[in-house]
Amino acid sequence: MADPHRLVVSSSNPLESPELTGDTLVETEPVLEEGDHEKFAHYVKKDKIMASAVLGEPVIALCGKVWVPNRDPSRFPVCPACEAIYKGLPGGGDDED
Repeated sequence: MADPHRLVVSSSNPLESPELTGDTLVETEPVLEEGDHEKFAHYVKKDKIMASAVLGEPVIALCGKVWVPNRDPSRFPVCPACEAIYKGLPGGGDDED
């Protein structure tokens, strides 16, 4: 028997709307957050930054922050949560890129 609350993802992009079977409500629009992205530089995949710059799409940082980047990250300290997550990744924290 199929799980009535199973989430069926029709795309690998988490910002696109998933299809839902069952009675669970899922937010389909990304919630763009105000706040500490103005105070910190966050870790985001390089290809996502490029897509955001070209298409104006929001990005998701390692810490979960969702926003459309529009400032020079070199002017801000690194987000402590992103840094901790990055250092915990395989190969994270080394200087190889």
